[in-house]
Amino acid sequence: MRKSNYDKQPSTHIEGSMTLGWDNIISTLSQAWADEPIWAIDLYPGTYEEDFMAAFAKTGRKIIDTRTLMRPEEEIRQLTERFMTDDVLFGYMSNIRLEEYFPNTKPEIKEPSIVIGTAAAWLAPSAPVCYADMARWEIQQRFRRHEVKALGIDNHQDSPSVQYKRGYFNDWNIIDHYKDNLMQSSRIQYWIDSNQRSQPKMITDAQMRQGLQRTAHSPFRVVPFFDPAPWGGQWMKEVCDLPREEQNYGWCFDCVPEENSLYLEADGTLFELPSQDVVLSHTRELLGQQVWHRFGKSFPIRFDFLDTMQGGNLSLQVHPTNEFAQREFGLPYTQDESYYLLDAAPDAVVYLGLKEGIDKVQMIEDLRAAQRGDIIFDAEKYVNKLPAKKHDHYLIPAGTIHCSGHNSMVLEISSTPSIFTFKLWDWARLGLDGKPRPINVERGKHVIQWERTTPFVKTEIANHFEVLHEEEGIKEERTGLHPNEFIETRRHTFSRPVEHNTNGGVNVLNLVDGTAALIESPEGKFEPFEVHYAETFIIPACIGRYTITPLQGECMTLKASIRPIDL
Repeated sequence: MRKSNYDKQPSTHIEGSMTLGWDNIISTLSQAWADEPIWAIDLYPGTYEEDFMAAFAKTGRKIIDTRTLMRPEEEIRQLTERFMTDDVLFGYMSNIRLEEYFPNTKPEIKEPSIVIGTAAAWLAPSAPVCYADMARWEIQQRFRRHEVKALGIDNHQDSPSVQYKRGYFNDWNIIDHYKDNLMQSSRIQYWIDSNQRSQPKMITDAQMRQGLQRTAHSPFRVVPFFDPAPWGGQWMKEVCDLPREEQNYGWCFDCVPEENSLYLEADGTLFELPSQDVVLSHTRELLGQQVWHRFGKSFPIRFDFLDTMQGGNLSLQVHPTNEFAQREFGLPYTQDESYYLLDAAPDAVVYLGLKEGIDKVQMIEDLRAAQRGDIIFDAEKYVNKLPAKKHDHYLIPAGTIHCSGHNSMVLEISSTPSIFTFKLWDWARLGLDGKPRPINVERGKHVIQWERTTPFVKTEIANHFEVLHEEEGIKEERTGLHPNEFIETRRHTFSRPVEHNTNGGVNVLNLVDGTAALIESPEGKFEPFEVHYAETFIIPACIGRYTITPLQGECMTLKASIRPIDL
């Protein structure tokens, strides 16, 4: 374990300055829109709506809360019931449109007034728009504190997991589609960041577009966020310089654009927005034509950290197959993944695949008995336990039983769906809330690929390295992923500049060894971009050729991209 200069606040510079504080925001809008009879202040679900109502009431104009114009809450619950399901964790991806939350006859907005809330721009189609966006991680923190309402209903007293489920399967899907259309309409004139309640900030739409344009045409990093876990470790505290008073950190979401934020910076002030906004607004430049064609406005590659150093085992788990995920959850694709060992103690292990000759009926019965608390599940009786060391790479196509053991630091590389894990056994421990964590033996049994036993693990998914090119100072290896998975990974070890090419598709990389490296464009397409140990960074497809130069000694990167379709 070593300290690094890991950057927790990466940002894209924009010109001009920001408007800070409610009084200044109201003053700026009052001057800009003095002749406008109706204003639309559109809010992403998860904002503190009461703050906006109170601030804009100072204008003396009539305030119209969009919630009061929606269908009754009971009707909205009935509308969304089939997508919420009765499961604790899982729902079905909604295809509802925002207009369905309102009566068939659109309410008439009287002048002069300010329409505030989700769908304000739709309700007031001729009004200028100020959009208040929200970072999904901050929304989750507000769920945990029971502070905000869902789209069209007041569910703030529900458990955070149920609030998150409604956001994931329904609200965010609906609103991202609505926001995407609104961004394309060019009606938005200003953007508000109210993620920090004490300091709301506003920028112009021109500044927003400049920031998104610059981000989509240069290497960039999303804003990482960290969270404790029942099995969490101590590695990230040191390497990423996190608060030492926390018991542990288990997760770091280092590149999950649907969950992470972006920072735009002007005069040293940071403006926070969802990184999904750059995916929505610059899809083809960012993803590339073929990736866009296959995945639409969905960023398909996910990098995150799993820290069990001085911690415990992750849950023994399995991810659904594509067929199951599409049928049961409405997902276009499932969560294939891999474990790359950034670091490992001498006793580190990975549980991967099944042993030969096991009795699968008995295994399921033992898992059920363990779930009831009747026995302690004997994982080593059924699952391979492999020694793990730094820079190992274990491939985990969906349907493969797996678990990272204690004393490991995993860089998890996967496809984007992020919550579709069927826990089979959690080592008889409780979650951080003191309650048993949800176990999904009955779902898991339908997706376990029973033929993935020891020979399959050894020949196809455990450290399946292939040297592709080697010369003085540069070594390139293919490390996976499995042919069932659509992600390709390459590892470069280099002590001099190494050339890369996006080949028309987005690249995601992590500096898995070395102190720092410099990303440059041979054509001067972007300013040189410095990255540090353990940082994940994105290279948009439109960049094409780029070089990575070690700044101190030898470096190593792991690069993920989408495999091209063979024609």
